Amino acid sequence: MAQVKRNLLGLRELVDRVARRSPARLALAVFLGVCVLVTLLLSAPWATASGHRAPFVDALFTAVSAVCVTGLTVVDTATYWSTWGLVSILVAIKVGGFGVMTLASILGLAVSRRIGLTQRLLTASETRTDRLGEVGSLVRVVIVTTTTLELVVAAMLLPRFLALHESVGTAVWHSVFYGVSAFNNAGFVPTSEGLTPHVGDWLLDLPIILGVFVGALGFPVVLNIMNTRRKGYRGWNRWSLHTKLTIVTSLALVALGWLLMAVLEWNNPATFGPLPTNEKVLASLFAGVMPRSAGFSAVDVGAMHEGTWVVTDALMFVGGGSASTGGGIKVTTLAVMLLAIRAEARGDRDIEAFGRRIPSDTLRVAIAVVFLGATAVLVTTIALMEITGLPLDRVLFEVISAFATCGLSTGITADLPDAGKYLLSALMFVGRTGTMTFAAALALRDRRRIVRFPEERPIIG
Repeated sequence: MAQVKRNLLGLRELVDRVARRSPARLALAVFLGVCVLVTLLLSAPWATASGHRAPFVDALFTAVSAVCVTGLTVVDTATYWSTWGLVSILVAIKVGGFGVMTLASILGLAVSRRIGLTQRLLTASETRTDRLGEVGSLVRVVIVTTTTLELVVAAMLLPRFLALHESVGTAVWHSVFYGVSAFNNAGFVPTSEGLTPHVGDWLLDLPIILGVFVGALGFPVVLNIMNTRRKGYRGWNRWSLHTKLTIVTSLALVALGWLLMAVLEWNNPATFGPLPTNEKVLASLFAGVMPRSAGFSAVDVGAMHEGTWVVTDALMFVGGGSASTGGGIKVTTLAVMLLAIRAEARGDRDIEAFGRRIPSDTLRVAIAVVFLGATAVLVTTIALMEITGLPLDRVLFEVISAFATCGLSTGITADLPDAGKYLLSALMFVGRTGTMTFAAALALRDRRRIVRFPEERPIIG
């Protein structure tokens, strides 16, 4: 017992030492460790339905896809994996949905039985919380809140699965799996047909849409709304600027995606064409919401028009909200960029929204996030095209889906060579941990300049 205590003490000191030197590196190390652990779980013979060990690359790809809540698969999830494998995937989705920084804080709490200043800073960075004294309880609130919302989605799905003549046990399992996968924007499905047979099923698709949308808003938005209501405040004016920007931009993107999907695919005989009007409306809404980072599909994505792929590429690249289960560059990044363009066009000195002024350093971070994300997509696309010889449109779609941890696919992922699978696995990890977090983890130290050069404005445009 004494030896165990000494080991725990040494581990705590190691965590604190690494966290003080580089909090971002600690977060990435924890997230990478979870990916390795899930890979080992899926590599066991009993993790597959056949009883044979899964190839390492397939186990790794599935583990990273689950932990990074992506949903891209190289094997059929429902038939290839055993119950053990499916439970491992579900737990990986649940853990990955907490987020990189929050996960690091949970590790610190488990090791030291407390959350120190470093871990509080980690969680504050992920959840955008300014009051460090509340972070200890915030971690528990995040766990309870996310689990509750997942169970709400599952409860909404359960009657429909029972109505489809499934046994009680199977219906509960499918409801919980879809509930967790939807809220965490994971896109994994426990049924071999997926949602294709239910393309026009409002009672099944609508709860999944709601779960995906709420999960993609982000913990700061959900907690901000909950806190304002708990304090007796009601109405738009009490919400934070981040909450307002996230909700407005998210609704605008959903409306735009819904409209464009309907226009582009309404008469496509391979997708929406054969459906009655009410089912076309639902299918368009479903296809417009899923690029938020969910990855569920009710029709064959590979049969969609190329114009639809371009729209989906753009929606996936933006992704969900900050500190959410969604990926991409985040909707607030897009909002800040658009507000900056508006301010420049109007000749305004400041970037303003909803009666608040947005600092200039926020715009610099937004530009860095977009540039790093676009660079990651560009480099990976070129590399994957060289590896596979596939056309640009399909490769670009798959790469953006991996980077944005979306999971939508034109159908080429399962047939990729091992080198392509490893490449997309790395991109999913980068996309989930965040380009800025990853860049910070690689930085040796902060540059502090005492002397500043004279200012001179170059010509732009």
